[in-house]
Amino acid sequence: MPLVHTSFYRFTPLAQPQEVGAALRELVSRPAAQGLAGSILVAAEGINGMLAGTAAAVDCFEQALQQDAVFDGAFTGIVFKRSACTTKPFGKMKVQVKKEIVPLGIEGVDARATGIDVSPAEWRELIRQPDVVLLDNRNSFEFRLGHFEGAVDPGVTNFRDFPEYVRTHVAEWKAQGKRVAMYCTGGIRCEKTSAWMRDMDLPVYQLEGGILNYFLQMPDAQLDWKGECFVFDNRVALDTALQETATTLEDVYQGEQDGEWRLRRALRLAEAVGE
Repeated sequence: MPLVHTSFYRFTPLAQPQEVGAALRELVSRPAAQGLAGSILVAAEGINGMLAGTAAAVDCFEQALQQDAVFDGAFTGIVFKRSACTTKPFGKMKVQVKKEIVPLGIEGVDARATGIDVSPAEWRELIRQPDVVLLDNRNSFEFRLGHFEGAVDPGVTNFRDFPEYVRTHVAEWKAQGKRVAMYCTGGIRCEKTSAWMRDMDLPVYQLEGGILNYFLQMPDAQLDWKGECFVFDNRVALDTALQETATTLEDVYQGEQDGEWRLRRALRLAEAVGE
């Protein structure tokens, strides 16, 4: 039976993240949600999830997340980004409560107060402006696999390293009168980073919904995007039509400083799908 992948996140204060986590575990165990697999992270700052299953099971989950009284409206209207699956993306269903749903590693960042959201159509025009620094807010191996034409690779191996790159270059950008435009896979990394950068007296823009939304909204995305987009599941990579490619994990991690470790971890997760 065909599978559907859905990804979602929202920065919203959760006073009792442990209780939310317990409610989510109950939700994904319901008969109507049978077969769902993936990962959901919950923290005091919000929710971040990726899961896959039949269309019916995904529909059940998405509806319940928005409408069940136990969530008290915290996730009403949350945006889900769907794509088709040939490969089964995940082997298990995990709901975890963490300190952060995306680990920037900087205390006190309110990711609800973000930079300027830019729609995919507007993004195409923005990144062609000469006063814009186009930053890829992902790891270097993700950039190497594919990126927007003209983008800068900060050369980081972990999201927590990105703030140091910004601190090193922000004075230079301001002196040159530059604006910063950032993008990432689904938008969550940029939302948190742009919220942190708001006090730097520097215009910061972010691609609404990230790369995957750009592919979804722009049928000719290949005019701006070069290569493929890495996804953190067993599909490995998608093209601009949101279709799986033939790229392997070995292709992705070859030559990376921590490539062997990442490959071993990814292969263990992939093997779990068949269990």
